[in-house]
Amino acid sequence: ILRLRNAEDVAAWEKFAGLYRPVVFRVARRRGLQPADAENLVQETLLAVAQSVSQWVERDDRGSFHAWLLRIAHNEAVNMLTQRATRALGQDGERGRKLLDDVSVRNDISSLIDREYERELLRWAADRVQQVVSTKTWQAFWLTEVDGQTVQQAAATLGKSTGHIYVSRSRVMARIKELVQEYEARQ
Repeated sequence: ILRLRNAEDVAAWEKFAGLYRPVVFRVARRRGLQPADAENLVQETLLAVAQSVSQWVERDDRGSFHAWLLRIAHNEAVNMLTQRATRALGQDGERGRKLLDDVSVRNDISSLIDREYERELLRWAADRVQQVVSTKTWQAFWLTEVDGQTVQQAAATLGKSTGHIYVSRSRVMARIKELVQEYEARQ
């Protein structure tokens, strides 16, 4: 996050956008925005972050990054819906008012952003772990943790012992947890 102050740090911005773009997009879609509007909100949020990240970093009372990002996304959504609401969506503008009312439910949006952030962070870590473990190790993890198979079913599917499945699953889960903790420690 600290590296975002440098607008020319392409790697930092790609990493940031790769993690937060899908989070903001999914939250916007769940709150009723159409795909194009959700993508517009993502763009406006990223632009607002780019314009104010230096000021946020320099503040002594800045609080958590997630809270700050939530506030930016919320403000951008309100701005977008307020502008839209003045154009009276639907016959009587009721749809625009409903969308604006929905956006103002801040706690709900906050929990959605938190959940989507966690999902995206886990997806990011899992992708990295999958690249460095054997196919069978990854399959043991995937079959038991994602597909919901029992250890015995996964062992039969992969032609491995149940001990192998337990060890493989444990190694993958430990590495994912480690990557998540490392990422969050840098925030």
